[in-house]
Amino acid sequence: MNAADQRPAQDDPGATPPDRGSGAPESPGTPGGDDGRPRRRWLKVLIVFLLITLPAGYGVISAIQSREGGENKEESASATGLTEGWPSRVQRRIYDVPIPAYSADVAYYETNSWDESSLYVQFITSPEGLNRFLTRAGTRPSALEDGEVTISAKEAKKVGWRLGSGDKWSGTVFKQKDPQPTLEITVNRDNPRHPRVYVVSTVTP
Repeated sequence: MNAADQRPAQDDPGATPPDRGSGAPESPGTPGGDDGRPRRRWLKVLIVFLLITLPAGYGVISAIQSREGGENKEESASATGLTEGWPSRVQRRIYDVPIPAYSADVAYYETNSWDESSLYVQFITSPEGLNRFLTRAGTRPSALEDGEVTISAKEAKKVGWRLGSGDKWSGTVFKQKDPQPTLEITVNRDNPRHPRVYVVSTVTP
């Protein structure tokens, strides 16, 4: 064996130096590297932030909507004056106010309190429509008493009704057993072909 064969292996240019592995540099993006940890921490912080803030945000939005809804209801309840148009079918059914078809100048107003609720309704109809309304409401045309205005001045003032007196006016109060409503009905026949009907229906829970 000559001297060249006895040289240490580390002097061989192709030999792998001790403690260097295969000679390829360590990738900075490997899971074991430090650069991956800050990214994972940032993701965790973001997730925690979203988990905390999203429910809170929904809660704030819900609270705002609830408050606005309550304010709208209060404004509607405290408003005075009739609303042009027909009451809903549910309202007409609850208050037993079967407005005849083809009625004109229909308007209504509803009030609610802890002890009673009332629906104010006005409409113009025909003599046949008036008779049909009275019958469907549970009373009868003959129940109308000439010269009677059965809606009080206080109730009329609430919705701006100007109810008169005399032979052109007639009215009746149709009382029913609770929880069915009591109907105060007043009719004006200034135009006999088109009587104007005023109704206050009150429900006591």
